[in-house]
Amino acid sequence: MIGTVISKNEKEIRLTAERWSHIVESHDYMAGNQDIIFETLDDPDTIVGGKRNEFIAIKHYNKTSISEKHAVVIYKERENDGFGITAFMTSKPEKIIKKGGLWKK
Repeated sequence: MIGTVISKNEKEIRLTAERWSHIVESHDYMAGNQDIIFETLDDPDTIVGGKRNEFIAIKHYNKTSISEKHAVVIYKERENDGFGITAFMTSKPEKIIKKGGLWKK
């Protein structure tokens, strides 16, 4: 277990070592950016619903390890808890946001 954070729906979302390995293997620029994942889950700008009942938290960062970007964290909530699925950064969040927001800051 890497850590946990409380979502806007008050569920404890965990990030496991297995999921962190998946994130870094898929998006090597995410190495060293665990704090961005937890901040995005804790204080997102927008939350969008995914195709498979997952949530997509998005947060803008003026400066990241690769430039100005939006962090995107995909996670699942269950009855009492939840878990991170993947995370990445994008410069085009509108492609995700157009799916329909569930929550906005």
